[in-house]
Amino acid sequence: MKDLIWCEISEKNLTHNIKSFRRLLDQHQLDSQRLSPQISGGITLLLQTVKANAYGHGLVEASKIFLEAGVDWLGVNAVWEAEKLRVNKITAPILVLGYTPLADLARVVKINISLTVYNLETIKALGKLNRSVKIHIKVETGTNRQGILSEDLPKFIKEIKRFPKIILEGISTHFANIEDTTEHSYARIQIQNFQKIIEEIEYSGVRIPIKHCANSAAVILWPAVYFNMARVGISGYGMWPSEETFISTAMERREKIILKPALTWKTIVVQIKIIPLGAYVGYGCSFQTKRETKIAILPVGYYDGYDRKISNLGHVLICGQKAPVIGRVCMNMIIVDITDISKVKLEDEAVLLGKQKNNEITTEEMAEWIGTINYEVTTRIRDGIVRKVVN
Repeated sequence: MKDLIWCEISEKNLTHNIKSFRRLLDQHQLDSQRLSPQISGGITLLLQTVKANAYGHGLVEASKIFLEAGVDWLGVNAVWEAEKLRVNKITAPILVLGYTPLADLARVVKINISLTVYNLETIKALGKLNRSVKIHIKVETGTNRQGILSEDLPKFIKEIKRFPKIILEGISTHFANIEDTTEHSYARIQIQNFQKIIEEIEYSGVRIPIKHCANSAAVILWPAVYFNMARVGISGYGMWPSEETFISTAMERREKIILKPALTWKTIVVQIKIIPLGAYVGYGCSFQTKRETKIAILPVGYYDGYDRKISNLGHVLICGQKAPVIGRVCMNMIIVDITDISKVKLEDEAVLLGKQKNNEITTEEMAEWIGTINYEVTTRIRDGIVRKVVN
């Protein structure tokens, strides 16, 4: 059966991105051993976040590529994502980054995954299971989202100690604005807070094997905050976390990391017709032709994640050329102007996002049309749309 809409995921580009991050981590380890051989630790683990259907790239498909490329851990948001990976024979360590309902904690034990915790209720419920379970405590350092407040930590650690089968495997925190600015004083305060919390916990006699706080931006910018594990998110898929991160990289590094986008979103032409000068196009008569116009109908719409704000604003690529979106984006279709594109045929490929011949529509460009960030562009592509791994 021919697909009307699909995404092509470049195995080559995903692999390139991961190997680039792996080189950063390995080089930092070599530098540490050279400068301070007496205190340098083991390798820095690399966790790739694959929540939200791997940022739209296909949870299972992308995870297998990442692991083959050198990723050590996978990060998901919910237990069901981890279960899907396990069903698909992925045995690598998995960390659930989001909240797990108390009623679902037994599922964590069953599939042998690690759990992010920040509520006393979770610790008590895990203790009642009386089963071996690995946890990573999330501490609050200034984002004021998920996380344990520093003043609540002694009670939290005391509760963990009550249950020998709860294994404190890691500790983490998350930056608030490292991606949003080129001035990183607030992020440095968060790092100081994180280090202080770690010191206080370990001073009390509690060992924490894995410490992690570095997201994509921090991995690119600050080797000093790698700790035992780095958590790469959007940049593993070849997208910059922000323009500010790109600028900061140029300012702070001699060589910037090269990221290669891995997703191309495609559909096909399902009808071609010529309409006259002055004809209205689509719902609400929001577009009127200024000449005799050849249009193509594409079977993709806001149900599929193609945002309605692109109406009368964006374009797609057909035969390697830009075809403006005219009229409103509908639930299941859009209309594009192909008057100036010759030789368009029924069922020709149209690229919604990505490259075609010498032209490209980037996630950043589409995000600008919509008024959002590149993260949202790919993660909103409907899960049910097939993801095809290509080389």
